[in-house]
Amino acid sequence: MGIFSRFRDIIHSNINTMLDRAEDPEKLIRLMIQEMEETLVELKADCARAMAQAATSGRELAAVRDRAARWGEKAELAVDKGREDLAREALLEKRGLDARAEALGAEQAAMEGMIAACREDIARLDEKLASAKERQRTLLHRHIRATGKKRVREDISKADSTEAMLRFEQFESRIERLEAEAELAGSATGVRRAPEGESLEARFDRLAADEDVERELARIKAKRQA
Repeated sequence: MGIFSRFRDIIHSNINTMLDRAEDPEKLIRLMIQEMEETLVELKADCARAMAQAATSGRELAAVRDRAARWGEKAELAVDKGREDLAREALLEKRGLDARAEALGAEQAAMEGMIAACREDIARLDEKLASAKERQRTLLHRHIRATGKKRVREDISKADSTEAMLRFEQFESRIERLEAEAELAGSATGVRRAPEGESLEARFDRLAADEDVERELARIKAKRQA
C-alpha cells in the first residue's frame, strides 16, 4: 500500500470505534501508533523531496526567464542597429524560452500546491497521532488502576483470612485455658468453684465474660465454615 493510501486510511479511521471493538485494545493502539509514526516519517520524507524538487524547478525557472529577457534585449539592440534579421532570430529564441518558462511556472505552481497539501496532511497526522497516544495513556492508566484494585482486593482478602485465623486461634487457646482451669477448680460433680476470696460480683463478671467468649468463638467458627 502506498504512503498516501495508508495516510488516507489512517486519517479517516475512527480510533475510538476500532478500540471499542478490539479484543485487545492495548495491543491495537500500540500497533496503530507504530503505523502512524512510520507513515509520518515517510510522509515527511516525501514532502522534503517535493520541496527539494520545487527549489530546483524554481532555480531553473528563474534562469530561463533571465535568458528570455536577455534575448529580448538583443532583439531590441538588433532593431536599433537596423538588423531586423537578427532581431527576428532573437525573438524566436525568446519565444522558445518564454514557452519553457510558462511550462516550468505551471509545474512550480502544482508542486507548491502539493507541498501545501503535504504540510496539511502532516499536521493532521500529527494531530491523529497525538490523539492515539493520549488514548494509549488513558488505557495504560485504566490498566494500572484495574491491576492496583485487583491487588488491593487480593491483599484485603488475604489479610481478612489471616486475621480471622489468628483471632480464631487466640480464642480457641483462651477457651482451652479456661476449660483447664475449670477442670482443676471443679468438684467431683463438675461444679465450678470460685477462687478463694473472689466476690459474688466478680463471679458474675467472669461468668458473663465466659459467655461472650463462647459467642465470639461460635461466630468465628460459623464464618470459617461459610
